[in-house]
Amino acid sequence: MSSRISPWFLLLIVVAVIGGVLATLGTAAAVDTGSTVLVTAGVVLLVLGGWAVSLCLHEFGHAYVALRNGDWTVREKGYLTLDIRRYSDIGWSFVLPIVFLLLGGIPLPGGAVWINHGLLRSRRGRSLVSFAGPATNLVLGALLTAAVTYVPMSVGLAAGLSCLALIQILAFVLNILPVPGLDGYGVLEPYLSPAAQAFGAKVRPYAPIVLFLLIIGLPGVSGLFFSIGSSLYGAVGGNAQLAGAGYGLLLFWR
Repeated sequence: MSSRISPWFLLLIVVAVIGGVLATLGTAAAVDTGSTVLVTAGVVLLVLGGWAVSLCLHEFGHAYVALRNGDWTVREKGYLTLDIRRYSDIGWSFVLPIVFLLLGGIPLPGGAVWINHGLLRSRRGRSLVSFAGPATNLVLGALLTAAVTYVPMSVGLAAGLSCLALIQILAFVLNILPVPGLDGYGVLEPYLSPAAQAFGAKVRPYAPIVLFLLIIGLPGVSGLFFSIGSSLYGAVGGNAQLAGAGYGLLLFWR
């Protein structure tokens, strides 16, 4: 199996770039005509395209670290091509996270890479494989924030990139929780007792669903989640006002 970058991944980048161009042009149009249609369309394409790109990079992070730690099968499975179709079912990996993002601005984890843990050389390696995905989101959030801070750009583009940066930070916070089925639990699992690992395996299919229902259904849980994410976003230099404007454009239907 080749490790060449998938054209599907490149297509997602093109969608995000088109969104950025439209957001920039839309900013000028909003000043001239008062219409925000173009900038809204641009931000939606930028954020959704950028989020899909980050889903691929998140899973690539898992696969690359697994390869470095002994699991050569990730190359055969096509995980190093950044092809979003390789990361589990396309509905779960792509469609569902996009829908959740549009409905409530929640960065639902999407996709999965199936790691052969028997080939990994150490418990530390298993832990690092799990950490690689959330770490990718955190780095992307910091890089996007730095771009908004230091690169001159239109307000529309800055709002879209700030929204995408906050989403990356929220994805990090969500994925790093020590809940069975999420990456945060995977970081700890190699060091747990056999009994604790057996319990985690039993609740793994249901624990993430319960967590997402709590975030969606209970304002207190949702508020705490977004508060932690916003605080971390501010700590890396994020502009809350720009991110809020971007979220407003992304969730234009509200």
